[in-house]
Amino acid sequence: MRILLLGAGGFIGRHILSDLIAAGHDVVGVVRPGQDLTAVFPAASFVALDLAHMLSAEDWSGHLAGVEAVVNAAGVLRGRDMDAVHIDMPRALYEAASRAGVKRTVLISAISAREDVATDYSLSKLSGEAVLRSSGLEWILLRPSLVYGDGSYGGTSLIRGMAGLPLAVPLPDSGDFAFSPIHARDLARTVRIACEGGIAPREVLEPAGPDTMNLMDILARYRAWLGFAPARFLHVPMPLMRLLGWIGDRAGDGPISTNSLVQMAAGNAGDGGAFAKAVGFKPRSLDDALRDSPAQVQDRWHARLFFLVPALKAALLLLWLVSAWAGLTHGAEQAKAFTHSIGLPPVWADPLRIGSSVLDIAIAVHLAVARSAMRTALVQLAVVFGYSVVIGVALPHQWLDPLGSLLKNLPIMVAIAIYGVIGDKR
Repeated sequence: MRILLLGAGGFIGRHILSDLIAAGHDVVGVVRPGQDLTAVFPAASFVALDLAHMLSAEDWSGHLAGVEAVVNAAGVLRGRDMDAVHIDMPRALYEAASRAGVKRTVLISAISAREDVATDYSLSKLSGEAVLRSSGLEWILLRPSLVYGDGSYGGTSLIRGMAGLPLAVPLPDSGDFAFSPIHARDLARTVRIACEGGIAPREVLEPAGPDTMNLMDILARYRAWLGFAPARFLHVPMPLMRLLGWIGDRAGDGPISTNSLVQMAAGNAGDGGAFAKAVGFKPRSLDDALRDSPAQVQDRWHARLFFLVPALKAALLLLWLVSAWAGLTHGAEQAKAFTHSIGLPPVWADPLRIGSSVLDIAIAVHLAVARSAMRTALVQLAVVFGYSVVIGVALPHQWLDPLGSLLKNLPIMVAIAIYGVIGDKR
């Protein structure tokens, strides 16, 4: 069966892709521009599309030749493209799929996508579900609870990060938020069964694991799995959590957002028994999954680094902004000394000083908005290296400065390189 899979490069999408390929299906994965999974999944083919701009049936018609099933695992938790990805793009896709004679469509929604959950994410997901229901296609709608796996992304990465904090595990409010965690492989198996016709059309299922537990239980299990000391919980009042969510919203990619908090508090428990009966297999429990995939050193690294990534980004932002401010307000004498040492007229001092400060501000802006941590790290490394070489040649005594004014650039470059490696969430 030829299957078009949207969101193939995501955490859930990769598990679906792997399961479909293992079952012998011909999969066309839709990934983000710049992604290339050909080396990872040589048995599949891929097309890079910006889903927020695939808004007409004609945009999709060339990608549906021979396709028998469409799996829509694409989604965004926040941002201006949310309605485009959840509503407008699927409307165009389903229209093109209907014209192309696609047999069935599977949509990955969320268990907290309900009318009583007042977030733009929930309302957008609900509207996307309505688009599918009215499409005329044979559809299966899946609303999973918390999806975890051997790796992690999004909410499960946040849980690992919280569980890995060294002194105490922060717990929003009382931590009494219910989940029925399901492993990503079991969700992927469900999607394959749906594509193969093993689930009746026009069925709404809530993929859920066999156990329902609260957030405190999940954090304690993950901390034990990571091999750290038993958890000491620090209850964080919800007003403070909402403030952190607001800050995360403004930062654009903070570890906590308002949407994630509201979705968490809305309740994410499902009926694991009813789901198992509907799909014909029993998903594994969280305890069994953790037991069968013991934590490795890289899991502990990821947990301990999770909150250090935004801290490192904030520190680098502060570095560039303070450097710009210092150059504009206190750098006149150093600029004069620099121009004198390389034989330039004194009139060049202010333009060089102001120009370098403007460059520092531009780098700070790029760091704040760039999607690729590696790309912005390369820019920073080039500039810091350039500053070090030019100043080190013009003012060699700076290398012997007791305060390490130039030597400090070496660990700074290492910190920038580390950010480039660990800064991307995907």
